[in-house]
Amino acid sequence: MRELLLGLARKKVFEPLWSERLLEEWHRAAARTGAGDAAVAQGEIALCRAHFPAALVGLPDTGPIYWLPDPNDVHVLQAALTGGARGIITLNLKDFPRTILADQGLVAVHPDAFLKDALIHEPTVTAQVARAVRAEAERLSGQNWPLRKLMKKARLPRFGAALERAGP
Repeated sequence: MRELLLGLARKKVFEPLWSERLLEEWHRAAARTGAGDAAVAQGEIALCRAHFPAALVGLPDTGPIYWLPDPNDVHVLQAALTGGARGIITLNLKDFPRTILADQGLVAVHPDAFLKDALIHEPTVTAQVARAVRAEAERLSGQNWPLRKLMKKARLPRFGAALERAGP
């Protein structure tokens, strides 16, 4: 999923934004799954910094000034607002209520819906990025990955089905 999103960002389909705190959370989450995963995440974060230097937004020094169901997610909202984002791509839609985000001029969208929409609006580029991600998955795993099956594994079933319908 991350490779698809970053691939589309590299192709200028959208501009990613993140804060230091978000990158730290990514690293900590990877560290909980193992030292090797933490090292991989650290390398991926370094690549993100290099590829997208403008993506890093600072957070206000003040405490949380917004409310979300999970106070630990307020920094995501703050980063989106500070960076001038139009939306937040998240698997965790329940903690980013539509009405609260709408008051701030934002929407939250699941990665599956975001990628499916990208396929509609940028079909050639999106399909190209998906094929590149599949090729890398096949290289790393040594096995054949039908796109739909790979996308389902990545928690992107609707995107996978749309890719399949779109054809080669």
